[in-house]
Amino acid sequence: MFEPMNIRVILSGFFLFFTLPLLAADGKDFFSNIGKIYVVVAVILIIFIGIIAFLIRLERKTKQLEDYINEEGEM
Repeated sequence: MFEPMNIRVILSGFFLFFTLPLLAADGKDFFSNIGKIYVVVAVILIIFIGIIAFLIRLERKTKQLEDYINEEGEM
C-alpha cells in the first residue's frame, strides 16, 4: 500500500505539523514554561536506554549464532 519512503514523508509531515505550535511559544520553551521538561527528558532517556539495551542483546545473540554456524562448518 505505502512504500517506506512515502511513510517517512507522511510521518515527517505529521510530526512537523504538531511540533510547530511548540516552537512558536513565546519567551521560554513550551515544556520549560509548564515545568514538564524533566518528564520529556526522562522519557527520551528511557527510550534511548531501551534501544541501546536491545542492540546489545541483538549483538550477543548474533555472536552466538555466528559461533554456532562456524562450529558446524568446521565439522
